[in-house]
Amino acid sequence: MTAAAAPSVASLVQSVDWLAIAPPTIAAVVALVVLVADLFLGERRKALLGWVSVAGLAAAALALLPLLDGDRSTFCLKTLKGEQAACSYTADHFTLVIQFLVLAGALLTALLSITGIKDAKNTPRALPEGEFWFLLLSSAAGAALLPASRDLATLVVALEVASLPAFALVGIKRDDRRSSEAALKFFLSSVTATAVTLLGVSFVYATTGTLHLTRIATALTHVDGQFHTLAQAGVVLTLVGFAFKTAAAPFHFWVPDTYVGAPLPVAAYLSVIGKAVGFSGIILVTVVAFPSYADVWGPALAVLAALTMTVGNVAALRQQATRAYSAVRLLAWSSVGQAGYLLVPIAAAAYSKDADKAIGSTVAYALMYAAVNLGAFAVAALVARTKPLNRISDYRGLYRTRPLAALVLGFFLLCLAGLPPGIIGLFAKVTVFSAAVDAGLGWLAVVMAVNVVIALYYYLQWTATLFRSAEGEQAVQRIPAPLTAAIGLTAVIGVALSGAPQMVLRFASTGLF
Repeated sequence: MTAAAAPSVASLVQSVDWLAIAPPTIAAVVALVVLVADLFLGERRKALLGWVSVAGLAAAALALLPLLDGDRSTFCLKTLKGEQAACSYTADHFTLVIQFLVLAGALLTALLSITGIKDAKNTPRALPEGEFWFLLLSSAAGAALLPASRDLATLVVALEVASLPAFALVGIKRDDRRSSEAALKFFLSSVTATAVTLLGVSFVYATTGTLHLTRIATALTHVDGQFHTLAQAGVVLTLVGFAFKTAAAPFHFWVPDTYVGAPLPVAAYLSVIGKAVGFSGIILVTVVAFPSYADVWGPALAVLAALTMTVGNVAALRQQATRAYSAVRLLAWSSVGQAGYLLVPIAAAAYSKDADKAIGSTVAYALMYAAVNLGAFAVAALVARTKPLNRISDYRGLYRTRPLAALVLGFFLLCLAGLPPGIIGLFAKVTVFSAAVDAGLGWLAVVMAVNVVIALYYYLQWTATLFRSAEGEQAVQRIPAPLTAAIGLTAVIGVALSGAPQMVLRFASTGLF
C-alpha cells in the first residue's frame, strides 16, 4: 500500500524558480509596501506612494529581461525519478509578451493616476491614495500572473486577483453615485461569469481528472463517449469568464457605465489590461488545453467575434457629441468593437494548421491597441482637467489651444481606424483579416470589413472635430509632467511601431508556445 502511494506522494514535490516568478512577485511586494507605508506617511508625503508604485512597476517590467534567454517553468510536479511531469507556471515567449503589455500598461496608468489623484485632492471627490495604489498594484500582479498560468486553478485565481481590486478601483470615488453604481454592476456581472467559469472547470476536471493544461489536452483526445457532452459543456462554460473580461458580446453590457463611473485612469486600465487578461486566458484554454475540441470553441468564438465587433461599432456610431461623457462612452464602445477584431485570429486558430501564426496576429493587434488606446485616454484625461463632462464637442478647437495634443489624439484615432499615417493600425487590421481568410472564414472577414467601414465614420468624425474652430474662449492650463510623460510615451511608441510594423508581428508570433 505504501509502495503504491509513493509515486503519488513524490509527484507533489515542487520546484520554485524565483527568477521566473519575479515580475508578478515584485508588483505584489511593492503593493504590500505601499499599503504599510500609507499608515505612517502624513498627508503631505502621500504623493511619494505614487512614485514608489511607478518605480515598482518599472522594476517588475525590467525583471522580464533576464527571462529572455529561454523558457523557464516552476511549481512543477515531479516523478520519483525527478522527471518534470507538469508545471503550473511557465515563463515562455507568450508569457513575456503579455506580461510586458500588462506591466507597461499599468505603468502608463500609474502616470495618468498621479495627475488624477493630485487634481482631485482637496475636493469632495478626493481619492484615498494608499488604497488606490495598493489596489492598482495588486490587480497588475494578478494580471501578470495569468499569462504564465498553466493549470485551470491558477488561471482562475489569477483572474480573480486581477479582477477583485479592479471592482474597488471603479468604485473608489467616494460619495459618487455613478461610481458606486458602476462598481456594483461590474461586480455582479463579473461574479456571475466567474461562477459559470468555475462550473465549466469542474466539468473539465470531472472529465479529465486533472487541472494542468497540457494534461487536459492529452486527456481530452480519448474521452469516453458518455462524457463527451460533459466535456463540451465544460469547454464552453470555462470560456465565459474570460469572454466577460474581454467585453465580448453579450457579456459587454457593463462596459460603458463602468468606464464612465470609474476614474479615467482606471477606465484606461480596464480597456487595456482587462482585455489582455481576458484574451491571454482564452488563448491558453483554447489553444493549449482544448485543441481537440476546436470544433466546439472555434465556431463559438467566430460568432462571438462577429457579434462583438458589430455591437461595439454600431453603439459607438450612435454616440451624440453633446452628451455628457460621450467621449468616454465612445472609447468604451470602441473597445468593445476592437475586442471583436482581437477574437478573430483566436477563432481562426481552430481552423488553421499554424495556430501560432494566428495567435501571433491577436498578440500583435493587442500590443498596437494597448499603446494607442492608452494614449487616447491620456489625452481625454488632459481635456477632462478643464472640461470634466468630457463630451466629444469639448474637443472642438483642441488644435488651436493644444496643437500637439490634438495631433497626437488624431494619430491615435487614425491608428484605431486603420488609416495612414497610423500604419500600425492598418497593418494590425490587415494581419487579422489575413488570419480569417487563411483559415477559410471568409464570412467573418466580410463582417470585419463592414465593421471597419462603420468605425471609420465615428473615428474620422472625432478627428475632424479636433481641427474645427472652437466656440468661445478655451481655458489653457499647464500640463503636469506625469500626464505629459504618458502622452509622450504612447505617441513615441505609436510612431515607432508605425515605422516598423513587421517588427511587432515578428516579436508577437515567434515561438509563442
